Amino acid sequence: MAFPFSRTSLINRYTRAMIQTALVALVLTTASAEPPEEVVGGAIASIEAEQVMSDLSTLVDFGTRHTMSETLSDERGIGAARRWLAGEFERYAAEAGRDDVVVELESHTVVADGRRITEDTEVVNVVCTIPGSDPGAESRHYYIVAHYDSRVSGALDAESDSPGANDDGSGTVVCLAVARALMNVRLESTVVIMPVAGEEQGLYGSRRHAGIARDMGKDIRAILSNDTVGDPTGPGGREARSEIRVFSEGIPTAILAEQGRAPNAVRMIRSLSAESDSTSRQLARYLKEVADLHDLPVKPKLIYRPDRFLRGGDHTGFNESGFAAVRLTEVYENYDQQHQDVRTEDGKQFGDLIEFVDGDYIADVARLNTAGLIHLANAPSEPGNARMIVAELTNDTTLRWESSPESDVAGYEIVWRETTSPYWQHAQDVGNTTEGTIDLSKDNWFFGVRSYDADGYRSPVVFPIAARE
Repeated sequence: MAFPFSRTSLINRYTRAMIQTALVALVLTTASAEPPEEVVGGAIASIEAEQVMSDLSTLVDFGTRHTMSETLSDERGIGAARRWLAGEFERYAAEAGRDDVVVELESHTVVADGRRITEDTEVVNVVCTIPGSDPGAESRHYYIVAHYDSRVSGALDAESDSPGANDDGSGTVVCLAVARALMNVRLESTVVIMPVAGEEQGLYGSRRHAGIARDMGKDIRAILSNDTVGDPTGPGGREARSEIRVFSEGIPTAILAEQGRAPNAVRMIRSLSAESDSTSRQLARYLKEVADLHDLPVKPKLIYRPDRFLRGGDHTGFNESGFAAVRLTEVYENYDQQHQDVRTEDGKQFGDLIEFVDGDYIADVARLNTAGLIHLANAPSEPGNARMIVAELTNDTTLRWESSPESDVAGYEIVWRETTSPYWQHAQDVGNTTEGTIDLSKDNWFFGVRSYDADGYRSPVVFPIAARE
């Protein structure tokens, strides 16, 4: 009987694997001493437009990824697509020598509703979890999501070719690019990369996952949902090559859904004039600050509304469950390509074809997501119980807060902006303390507080409530 490897070659293979794993562990252990500029720079440099387009071509070649399409074939349908995605995540982890990365097919059955689900259908999310390296921060989770299902003109048409190159193949390959880039980065907190299904039929995959996470008390701090991020051009010669829209809710959806709590919560928001300071909106601002810090080629264009009119997205399910979530979408959309049968009419091409997306633009969107997740995962937690003291009439402003729990917290910054400004404009380092006073009137400015660590990572800003002490 012939053996494929000799005992010596097996030992050599085992030794090489052990050396590779040790080297990766060394990289992940020592990377924490690098400044954010080096960590982010190395990660985003690994993202290549050619690989992005190769991945997108594979997705498109599955023919259709409709939620109710073929599941048994390895060449066509949503079943083949999800198995390929899971295999890619597993391959990235193996190539990086990571045995701690978990890849799961998270499945549930949606019962036929006679509307967009005409038969009981298995909806499967592909979940790749890169665990945090810091025991004090690994319970915090930061997500990037996209939907890998597609559709044509008929919402129930599970047979016709539905390439879904832009909506949302583009977001799905961003997830793949981010996963590849992050496998060799030391992340203190846990990052979850999750292509979901059922979006086109009613946000089934994301809503289910978000609801279970909420009920389990899972600590999800931020969700970046990438949906239709592949084409920087628009009808009539429009172009926004250097921008991506970031939608964020103002008054939290989860608060409005609670009948007993909603009136008092809305009154508090009104009293603070905090309509534009939800956790989702702070997340949007954070992403812009990261892009500006690293001068990334695609920067957020902040849109202060939950989503576009007559459209929805997977961030909505997370917002409904009380999590901070934003949607990234190209600036101009071509509706001759979205949700359209592939066809030609009067010389005009319809359909969501790969020829209408831009690999360089998708790669730059992936770089933005990668940089944002590195900063979020490596920064300390936001300060707790932030309060603006209103015990007496003064012309200065005092903020108090509770310390962030991580051991590497180096201090805190108070930030402020004009009441008409969409962005934080000023910051003052107040040291490693839980109180700070700024010589500006609380009546004339909006204030917030954030933490930072010794490496220079900063948390998102916390908007304070008004309190007497």
